Amino acid sequence: MPVTPFHFGPGAALHAVAPGQVSFLAFCAANVFIDCESLYNLVQGRYPVHAFFHTYVGATLVALAVLLLFMAARQLASRMTLPDLLGWKSLSVRAVTVGALLGAWSHVLLDSIMHADIRPLAPFSDGNSFLHFVSVDMLHGTCLVLGVLGMLVVLLRFIRRGNT
Repeated sequence: MPVTPFHFGPGAALHAVAPGQVSFLAFCAANVFIDCESLYNLVQGRYPVHAFFHTYVGATLVALAVLLLFMAARQLASRMTLPDLLGWKSLSVRAVTVGALLGAWSHVLLDSIMHADIRPLAPFSDGNSFLHFVSVDMLHGTCLVLGVLGMLVVLLRFIRRGNT
């Protein structure tokens, strides 16, 4: 399923562990951009559904695009008033880079476990040694637990900050 929220769980956990170092927004953006390819291929009836952007090479290019879009938006914001939705203006270039790369690469890894049409190491290899590494239920459960734990940590930090 394109743009599955399960991908965001590991991002929430990573952001909770290193909030100033990992942009959750960039993590999610990379995941959504990668799944635009799957959505397009599904709508067009194309196979494989998970193609170039579901490789580590393609995902790295998506992460780079997220970073470049962030930098362009920052430049645009210096010339005109743009809303600071989700606090994107205060993100560091490093946090966006790390978030986008972790989001893109984790997306490929997670989808490689459950989708047989992915070739994560293409063009260097046509294999997928991650396929069925764990069950889909285990994969989804782990992503869900990581997401809940990440949100709880962020919520606790927010509550503590309000009391000091």
